[in-house]
Amino acid sequence: MKIALVSAYDYAHPGGVTEHVRHLAAGLRRRGHDVTVFAPCSDRELAERDSDFIRVGRPFPIPMHGSVARITVSLHLTNRIKHYVRDGDFEVIHYHEPLMPVLPVTALRFSKTTNVGTFHAFARSNVGYYYGKPLLRRYVRRLHARIAVSNPAREFVRHYFPGDYRVIPNGIDVRRFQNQAPYPELRDGMTNLLFVGRLEYRKGLGYLLRAFAQLKPQYPNLRLIIVGDGPLRRWYGNFLARKQLDDVVMAGYVPASDLPRYYASCDIFCSPATGDESFGIVLLEAMASGKPIVATSIDGFREVVTHGREGLLVERKSRRQLSYALQTLINNPAMRQEMGQAGLLKAHQYDWERIIDEVTDVYRQARDQAQPARSVRLEPSLSPR
Repeated sequence: MKIALVSAYDYAHPGGVTEHVRHLAAGLRRRGHDVTVFAPCSDRELAERDSDFIRVGRPFPIPMHGSVARITVSLHLTNRIKHYVRDGDFEVIHYHEPLMPVLPVTALRFSKTTNVGTFHAFARSNVGYYYGKPLLRRYVRRLHARIAVSNPAREFVRHYFPGDYRVIPNGIDVRRFQNQAPYPELRDGMTNLLFVGRLEYRKGLGYLLRAFAQLKPQYPNLRLIIVGDGPLRRWYGNFLARKQLDDVVMAGYVPASDLPRYYASCDIFCSPATGDESFGIVLLEAMASGKPIVATSIDGFREVVTHGREGLLVERKSRRQLSYALQTLINNPAMRQEMGQAGLLKAHQYDWERIIDEVTDVYRQARDQAQPARSVRLEPSLSPR
């Protein structure tokens, strides 16, 4: 099939949706499909290097759900987007966050082919969906198939736009995280905790730092590795200075090629997010690396980790429970090994090859559904007058 993947988010900026689209595109091409990705992009050179990627607009940071969405908001792109979807001769257009401005919703408006939408987000509420529901409902009806990446994501969007949503989770390239060489300087006899994520409040790093400060006097060989960047980097740096905490590595932004080695270098992975997580890709990455997990018991994380099997789940925003769970795993190497193996086994269920099978199945069903609908619309012009 000739397929277009349309993403709302900056293709040059690391993020869950962008990584999903990138892996999906690569997997579909391995199956012989002709795939073009459309997205805003802050890196012109990236767009020039990749012939299968078309840059549509320049992204701007927009605060959203306690995070920052880097999307294009330029209404001057309407004619360009119309040209791309009308003249691209695509059999399927797959929108990631189809109701996001400006690119996905505009492409959906002008599309004359089979439309599939994947909803990635989860939040307790959405002001845009609430007030925009009368207008957005017409765009939702243009989707021939709807996908949600998790049950929480499905229930979130279905609250505003009822209908059938097939749950197809995010995928993981398990092989990418296996047999990785750890960084020698981090495998020096210390017990390493690892955090991977954007440095913003909802990722919960502040709670992990306080738990680490509580545990460090009892465990002098404890180290915390922080991978990621974001608006709170300076605040966290000041916190470490005030508390005079040693053995904290602020690695900053890490290229995707180096990330598996950080997982390989840790003993326990920790993600203390406070909410609004639809899935938890970092949990999958840790599981594919064979590492035990301590994470908060929020909707999106419970989709991935079973408490007591692949890791320990604790109440969100509870430094006390977080410290206790970390201490439990620090004291029990056998439990760490057992949970890591259970996580690796489960990660194989999310392998991208399986996910590609499910997505292409949706494409075929959506195409079959769209063809009769288009035939009905054509009948009046074909009938005798």
